[in-house]
Amino acid sequence: MNLIVIIAATLVAGIGSVWLAALLLRVGVRNGSGGVNSQHLLSLAAGALLATAFMHLLPEAFESRIEPALLFGVLLFGLVFFFLLDKAELWHHGHEHHHGDHGHGHDHGHHHGHAHAHAPRTGGGWAVLTGDSVHCFGDGILIASAFIADIRLGLVAAVAVLAHEVPHHIGDLVVLRQSSANQRAALVKVSLAGTMTMLGGIVGWWLVDQLHGWLPYFLVLASSSFVYVALADLIPQLQKRLPARQTAAQIVWLVVGIALVSLVSRLAHGEHGHGDHGQDEGHGEQGHVHKD
Repeated sequence: MNLIVIIAATLVAGIGSVWLAALLLRVGVRNGSGGVNSQHLLSLAAGALLATAFMHLLPEAFESRIEPALLFGVLLFGLVFFFLLDKAELWHHGHEHHHGDHGHGHDHGHHHGHAHAHAPRTGGGWAVLTGDSVHCFGDGILIASAFIADIRLGLVAAVAVLAHEVPHHIGDLVVLRQSSANQRAALVKVSLAGTMTMLGGIVGWWLVDQLHGWLPYFLVLASSSFVYVALADLIPQLQKRLPARQTAAQIVWLVVGIALVSLVSRLAHGEHGHGDHGQDEGHGEQGHVHKD
């Protein structure tokens, strides 16, 4: 049953985010007035990721009997690891495109304002799709880890991934549409990359099932991924000198992202709070697999 739910959630997060991105592009994603404001999307995604990490995944991991200092060490390792992955991607891009168009892909994403920093760094469409597929596969593993810990956590993680993948896929679609006249083909290609989220979910379900005692570490690594993407990728794109009204709108949408995650968590388990240990014990080991 858990696997079926994981497959459904990863499909919604992976493919649903692509279709939602395409819909927003059709409506019109802009930096200024009119259409859907890209800054609002980035703010909402950042709020959802940070809320998922700090209000759900990390508290779940720290309820285990593992030494907190060790879990904080894993969190630090995860942040450094994702930073190094980012540096490796930037280095590869610079090495690959040092003739003439060095740095063009990264600037291109920021000129559009709505492109995810990871999406447009590479020039070719297939390079974008390859990077996107790997990214989606990792998201699937993170969602599966959350679902194995608790269904509510899984739903919250899936919503957070969906929220942050929308601006990401908008960037992918923009890049692919510029390299191909067929817009429908671009949507199909990015949708296929989105299915890698489901494959990652299946692999994550199998992997965490085999390494059950490592679940708290998986949850902390998932948290480090969410925190890194929010703080190193999304929020820097919001750090612009803006009028007070636009700045207030960014903050409001950040809060909306946090509220969205909290609402999904509450709807998933009704009034069942995270600290309601009497009912948690009734879950058996599915709710808190690391407890005896």
